[in-house]
Formats: sequence, structure tokens, C-alpha cells
Amino acid sequence: MICILLVAGHGTVLEAQIKNDDTGLYSQLAGVPKALLPGTGGKKILDFWWETVNMRQLFTEVYLVTNADKYKHFERWATANDFPVENVINDGSTTLEDRLGAVADLELAIRSRRLADDVMVIAGDMLCADQNFDVAQVIRFFRSEPGELIIYYELEESEKSSSRGIVEVCRDTHRINRFFEKPHEGQTTSRLASVVFYCIQRDTLSSLSDFLLLQTRAKDRSFGRFWGLSDYTRWLTHYSTKQQGAPAKPITCRSFARVGLMGNPSDGFNGKTIAMSICNFWAEVTLVESQTLVLVPHPLNDPTEFGSLQDLFCISRKEGYLGGLRLLQATCKKFYQFCSNQGIALTKQNFSLKYDTNIPRQVGLAGSSAIVSATLKCLMKFYNITDNDLPKSIRANFILNVETEELFITAGLQDRVVQVYEGLVYMDFGKKLMEEQGYGNYVSMDMSGLPPFWLAYLSDPSDSGRIHSNIRQRWLSGEPLVVEAMKTFAELTDQARAALQDRDWRCLAELMDQNFDLRRSVYTDACLGPGNLRMVELARQFGSAVKLPGSGGAVVGLCLDGTRLVEMRAAFQEAGCVFCVIAPYDPSADLGSVGRDHI
Repeated sequence: MICILLVAGHGTVLEAQIKNDDTGLYSQLAGVPKALLPGTGGKKILDFWWETVNMRQLFTEVYLVTNADKYKHFERWATANDFPVENVINDGSTTLEDRLGAVADLELAIRSRRLADDVMVIAGDMLCADQNFDVAQVIRFFRSEPGELIIYYELEESEKSSSRGIVEVCRDTHRINRFFEKPHEGQTTSRLASVVFYCIQRDTLSSLSDFLLLQTRAKDRSFGRFWGLSDYTRWLTHYSTKQQGAPAKPITCRSFARVGLMGNPSDGFNGKTIAMSICNFWAEVTLVESQTLVLVPHPLNDPTEFGSLQDLFCISRKEGYLGGLRLLQATCKKFYQFCSNQGIALTKQNFSLKYDTNIPRQVGLAGSSAIVSATLKCLMKFYNITDNDLPKSIRANFILNVETEELFITAGLQDRVVQVYEGLVYMDFGKKLMEEQGYGNYVSMDMSGLPPFWLAYLSDPSDSGRIHSNIRQRWLSGEPLVVEAMKTFAELTDQARAALQDRDWRCLAELMDQNFDLRRSVYTDACLGPGNLRMVELARQFGSAVKLPGSGGAVVGLCLDGTRLVEMRAAFQEAGCVFCVIAPYDPSADLGSVGRDHI
């Protein structure tokens, strides 16, 4: 038998309750996935389930399905708890709006891992008060009777049936006759609540894909949300300390990942590009006034505690030693230096800075610059620095200088420009413009009615910075092949700008393919790497336009055939890649739902 732990929920209800909790007892839990909330005895909720099912005599494999937003949390949990990291499956979603749904997550695990055995499905963030729960007994009962198994329990008097999934059960056969998702009063008299704990026969697994074809909306693919902050409070006893004083109101700013749609990588070579902000991934920085200046290490990206020496070894080997803390520090240093040089007097206030990010590392989606950009937004807001003090065009240069001058990161202006201007941006970095005014010509473009772009990235990428190779040296030395290629990138960008304005998506798709082919001819296959080339070849098998959105590790594409898009998504997932449909970020349409500056 195989066990699948589902922890891909986005927890919007619980997160909102934590954020709006006036007592301050739960503020330290903001951003923590539900399954990793601390429980009694120092154990997390997921720890209980892992200890319950970690028995080779019962399960041949245990898998965990999560989303892209919280993937790093569970990857780090896995390395610290001897859970096989390769069995952590990323469904690619980052928000409640683009979630797949629990049934789709289950089907993804079954399809991508080619599972053909009986399956036990458990919600890994489910609270269980019975510490003596015997999963072996559940399996024995499942195998003693034909059909599928679902666990239910009788509600306590204080629990409302409208807050749970309710089942009606035949008293004689114990078969479930009806299911109600949070029924209204009077719909049923049953007080039996179901939980996400199922045993499914292997012969039934194939019917999941048929079900998903009928249920196209994610909310209809859900097993139901079945707990909130009040349940968690009842489950715990040791989170009872009272809030000490009223904390200062925090400033929270967000910067989004970007995809280069055309012209990259010519932004560093006096070329032209078009790039777009995407809602799927972001970096978020929070600043709150404090007595001393504090830079708070990120628990995942700047670890100081490890489960074991082996855990430290594995994390260091994969992640390296450079987290996001250096980005906060370098931005603060450069900000103080800029204000001093400009004669801008800063008030004598200290602050604490912390950051969070769900932008995948080392896949060329501008994760580092997003943290710098969000930090700069917080500092400008805190010290009342206006756009007149630090104009957007100069702000992009500022962010680039933080990375190149302070941290020696190889980078170009494109990412910083689109993260400052946001949306869909056309950029001209012509030599004359850059020399005369110190920045390029940046034009925000209309984002209405854009076609369905998609993004895929490697689950285990190499360092994307290596892909720049020796191109700069070749360009500076005037090598004709490189010089002409950068000019051609600029020409393709102007054609793509016209195609976007004319809504000529087929032309745009052809230009995206030309962009990649040109890049391949200059950089060579050896430099691009086998992982990037495999993703491009896979996309082209489905007739999709495809190119690199950044320095490597990911591909962005445009598929105008909806049916082929669905097939391609499945193919990428089976190839071990993370795939998602892009949600463009349009700042003109954002009135605060996610907050360009304030969340």
C-alpha cells in the first residue's frame, strides 16, 4: 500500500485569522504552513502523521503533495525528518485562485509517480486528538471489506455541522449514502463529519482522471476545508502567553517574479527587451519599527538550526551559503549611501526587517532582485522617500548596483526595471540612451487580453548564473557573431512589441521561438545545458512556442491550443518539472487585493 499526505492547501482562512488576531498570541505563526504549526511536545502537526505512517511493513512508499508557495518549507521539513525529499511533489500553484484542488493533487501524485497500488490519502494538516491512533487497524478493516474506506467521527456538541463535510451513513451496512459540504441548517440531521482520510483501491485510481474532466473548477475538486484557528487553539495548550504592549504597525511590501518574453539576454548588451511581472511567485519584505536595527534571518534560506549534521550537509550542498539576509543588508547600506550623497536627511528611527519568498531559486526568475526591490519599497515608505527623491528609472539602477557592486552578482537591468515599473514593460537599453541619461527608455504596455503564457522549471536546477558564460567578454571584444546577435534581439523585440499591440499571438509565438534559436546559436548547447534543452524540446513536441525567461533553469511558452496545453502540462509533470499557467500581474488592475506595496 502507498500513503499520500496532502498539504497543498493555501490556508487562506487560517492565515487571515492569524493576521487579524488582536491578541498577538499567534503573530509568530504568520506564513507557516498549517501542517507545520507547532503542537504539544515540540512536535508539528505533520510530525504526528509521519510517525504514524513511517512503517515499511505497512507502506512501500510515502509521498507528500504540496504547492509551490510552501514547497521550500516542506522540503526543509523533509531533510530534517528523514523524509525522502524526492517524494515531495510540487503541484505548481501559489495562490488559492490557481490551486489544483485536492483530488487533482492526488491524481498528480498517482500519475507523475506511476502508482499502481492501493492508496491511503491523509490530510497532513489534520488535527488528531487520539495519540494512540492505529493506522494498521484501519488498513486491516479496509482489506476485509470491498469498496473504498472513509473515516468519519461524531461532532461534539459545540461544533456546527455547517463547518464540516457531513456524511449520512447506513447504520446496518456502514456505507455512506450522501455527502454534504458544509450543509445549511435543515439540510441533514446527521452529525457525522468526514475527514480527509481515505483508502482507495488500485482499480479505482483510474477513475480520478475521469472525475477531473467533469469537474473543471478547483473548488469542486476539493475534499473540503475542515478546520481553522479556533480548532488549532483548542488543540494546543501552551500558546497562552499574553501580548506584551501594542506592536508598531508593520510595513509590508511585495515584488513579483518576472518572465522575459522577448529580447533577453540583450539587456546587458545595449539591446531591447520585453518582460512581464507574474503573480505566481513573489518576494515579501516586512519592516517594523524597533529599538535597534535588526535583520531577521529567514528560517529556510538563512538557517541557523539543523536537524542533524547530515541535514546541514544536505542543505549546504544544495542551497549553498548565500541566503537572502545579505540582500537586506546590502540594500540598507546602499540606501543610506544614496540618501547621504543626495543630501536626504533620514529620521533617527530603527527597524527590524524580515523577508519571505516563494520564487524558486536558481531558475532565472529574478528572485534576488525581488527581495532587494521589496526591501527598497519598505525603506522608502518608512523614511517617506518619494518618487521625486528616487525616480523609478534611477531606482532600477539602484537595485542593480546593490547586486553588482555590493554582492558581485552577474545581472542586467531588465529584471530591476520590470520589478520597479511592474506589469508588461518594453525596455530600450540603447548605448546612446544609457550614456546620455544613465538609463533606458521604459514603456508600460497594455496587458488586457493577453494570451495564456505558461511557465515550467526544473525541480533540481543548477546555478543559473553560469549560463552567462563568456558572452560579455566576446561582446566587449567586438566579436561579430555576438554583436550582430544582440542587434537582432533588439529587432525581434520591436517586432514583438508590434505583435502585442496588434494582438497577433501567432506572430508573437514565432518570435519567441526565434529568440530562443538565436540565443542557442550564440551561447551553444554546452552552455545552455541539457535540462534547459530538454524542456524546450518537450514544449516544441506539443507545438508550443518556448524560450528562456531568464538566465536558465526555466522556460516560458505560449501555446494557442488549449487541448495541447493540458497534455503538455501533464508531460512536463511526468518529466519531473514544475508547470504552471502564468498569472500576469497588472498594476493598473490591482487595487490592493495582494498589494503592490501593502499587503
